[in-house]
Amino acid sequence: MRAYFTTLAVAATVLFSLVLPPASAQASGRCGNHAWCNTTLSPERRADLLFAAMTPDEKIDLLGGDRITSVAVEGEHTGVQNGIPRLGVPTIYYSDGPVGPRQGKSIGLPAPLALAATFDPDLARTHGRVVATEAKFKGNDVVFAPTVNIARTPLGGRTFEGYGEDPLLTSRIAVAWIKAAQNTGVIANVKHYAANNQEGVDLAGGELVARSPFGFGLEGSRMVQNSIVDSRALREIYLPAFEAAVKDAGVGTIMCAYNRVNGPYACENKELLQKILRTEWGFKGYTLADYLAAHNTPGNLNNGLDFEPWPPLAYQPAFIKAALASGAAPASTVDRAVRHMLVTWFRFGVFDRPAYRNNDAQIDKQADGKASQKIAEAAATLLRNERSMLPISTTTRSIAVIGSPATEFAVGGGSGAVKPFTNHSILDGIRARAGSKVTVTYDDGRDHARAASLARRADVAIVVARDAYGEGADRGCLSLQCPSLLGNQDALIDTVARAQGKTVVVLESGGVSLMPWRTKVPAILQAWYPGAHGGPAVARVLFGDVDPSGRLPITYAANEGQLPTAGRRDRYPGSNAGFDTHYSEGVFVGYRWYDEKNLRPAYPFGYGLSYTTFRLSGLSVTGGGDQATVRAIVTNTGSRAGFAVPQLYLGLPSSQGVPQPPSALKGFTKVYLQPGESMTVNFPLDRRALSYWSTSASGWRVSDGCAAVKVGFSSRDLPLRSGLPVGAGRC
Repeated sequence: MRAYFTTLAVAATVLFSLVLPPASAQASGRCGNHAWCNTTLSPERRADLLFAAMTPDEKIDLLGGDRITSVAVEGEHTGVQNGIPRLGVPTIYYSDGPVGPRQGKSIGLPAPLALAATFDPDLARTHGRVVATEAKFKGNDVVFAPTVNIARTPLGGRTFEGYGEDPLLTSRIAVAWIKAAQNTGVIANVKHYAANNQEGVDLAGGELVARSPFGFGLEGSRMVQNSIVDSRALREIYLPAFEAAVKDAGVGTIMCAYNRVNGPYACENKELLQKILRTEWGFKGYTLADYLAAHNTPGNLNNGLDFEPWPPLAYQPAFIKAALASGAAPASTVDRAVRHMLVTWFRFGVFDRPAYRNNDAQIDKQADGKASQKIAEAAATLLRNERSMLPISTTTRSIAVIGSPATEFAVGGGSGAVKPFTNHSILDGIRARAGSKVTVTYDDGRDHARAASLARRADVAIVVARDAYGEGADRGCLSLQCPSLLGNQDALIDTVARAQGKTVVVLESGGVSLMPWRTKVPAILQAWYPGAHGGPAVARVLFGDVDPSGRLPITYAANEGQLPTAGRRDRYPGSNAGFDTHYSEGVFVGYRWYDEKNLRPAYPFGYGLSYTTFRLSGLSVTGGGDQATVRAIVTNTGSRAGFAVPQLYLGLPSSQGVPQPPSALKGFTKVYLQPGESMTVNFPLDRRALSYWSTSASGWRVSDGCAAVKVGFSSRDLPLRSGLPVGAGRC
């Protein structure tokens, strides 16, 4: 039988070569002198030609990864997919990840949540370009990033790896990131599709995720947990970023998640992989499984999984052949998967270029370091600044820096855990910026009394604290007391604040911290995980060289009881021993939940202070029906230049008993204004922005009524209000 198929393939190749013009525009890369190497042909046509020349075994071999030693260490890729030398099919190399490649060392960029805090798609392009370029210079064709899963609960272990709680902000940042990454010639991989919002409860209370590369969350584990989510919440909250990645960014690959979604595992979920992804969105790339996320060879083949990287369990050649021989899966499923991959590789020019070289010497460490620092500066979010404590006064002559995180590299665990070429710590950054006229002392903070004594003798105390997020397990709590790896940092801050009235807290955070001491210190700067160049970035913000222009991409709860999942084990980690997680809060996620329940958070979504002040005025709303434009004037009313981040929220009219969030982000922009300068900002609204997902109609619908238009500087600071008639409604 195999000989029969091989004969057919060879005959087809000869036939195609007779009816096609000579490959006069031969690929300059690794393709060779085959008919499919003609670069004047479309990717689809080239794939057809190559596909016809492949044997059944060659097709099957492409479906699984080929190197079990691919564990993201020096000299190794995260995944390897062997090519077919006789046909000029190159070997494809895969790399983590969202903060940079884990293949040896990298620049060490700010965490994705920090990038989201910039509210700046231009910086997302910078982040994507740097990550992809470094992956390219380490010899990779595909990079496993970006992560666009919504922060449903801030306890989620990979909160730091995503872009926060809002689907619009996540989509805007992700699209810019993907476009820039793919412009380098590297194929992006948006993940984890879909409703992958928890890792599982660490039975050691969060200790394992802080002390090891991967945590071990057992109850509600991502490996078996079933996300039971209604179609409206899925479409409005958890899928928009994936949809934007496909439709707006043209992403080349999508990674299906570990968890189940409404029953089937994500990597064998026909609704997700075929109906929505292929039929509705028109995805033309290929799907690949997260590692160990494929369980069922026929189910994966029949429902749309194209490739399983290391280690291929479901897509072992013997298992695939058995599924085909038994009739559990038709040969067309293999053909479909192979064609998806070939078309993608032709579309991205993989055949038509030399292999990327794995050589760190190609990386421009100075330029990438400057880019990393710029992102960290723009991400820094000033949460509190009583009595204008910051920027640090020019009369300051002594600073006490307290806390071991001031000397360390803050990073989340798992696929986002990179090792930097060089770490520029916050302590080093403060010392360099302070100069010789300011005495900077340091204490690791392990002895609270000793730290307080040092702080008391200085003009200013800066306590640097950090949390611990990581893949594999969720956080045990949102305070800085757990895990205990760094001691009780909440108590340390409280002790130092009592000793020194001028205490600044710098948080290196991958998500949300409760901050029970927040009213006891005059200044709090959220630095996130600022990357290996975060030290000079934080110092420049503290000393006022740059304006703190970050804004919160995630709501800061006042206490854990405010979380949508609090007291509801069915919502998190899940009922039935954590196997079934019910997303019964629906679309009320993040700030939508706080607004709906009239809860007052510690700090709202979109919030962040500047070293200057701004005023909004001149609201105008034009249009209606299913498109409109909202305009406003933003003015710098302070005495120094700074960044304003105006935000547009809509409260859509309810229809047929369908509840709508009081406010949903529909637009944002970031502007730099000199003192006294004004600028008009525009927020265009299309039909989709004015729509909700109708479960009864299985589609997007515009309600007739009057939408509440709100413009301001956070989800809770919305001074400009108006109405917008939508559908056939009036205001």
